Amino acid sequence: MKILISACLMGVNCRYDGERINMEGLEELMRRHTLIPVCPETLGGLPTPREPSELRDGQVFSRSGGNVTDRFRQGAEEALRLARLYECSYAILKERSPSCGFGRIYDGSFSGSLTAGNGVCADLLSRAGLTIIGESRIKELL
Repeated sequence: MKILISACLMGVNCRYDGERINMEGLEELMRRHTLIPVCPETLGGLPTPREPSELRDGQVFSRSGGNVTDRFRQGAEEALRLARLYECSYAILKERSPSCGFGRIYDGSFSGSLTAGNGVCADLLSRAGLTIIGESRIKELL
């Protein structure tokens, strides 16, 4: 199966803080499926590292208050284009992210509090028919 995956979950240095993630089960996932790495935030033109951002009232704001919604939307559209190009039916995305979070995201207060909702990219991919899975649920695909 072809699966779109947040590039940061594969250890690509694209997270907002420039840190790498070592996702448990990645090697097994790669043996069983074709993974297509994407980072909607960098596809939207944002640098690494960058200020953290959170969704608030349908808009994405950086910690200093800059509105980066257009960058997030642009990156989401590019991720969807890749998902369609590679005929992906699933996406494994970084949980809680303003771009990739699905079901629970940070609430926009930069306090670490969570709220119900979807990140910009996760929402677009879901509306396009992809099944979204957070990194804590990858065992469902193993």
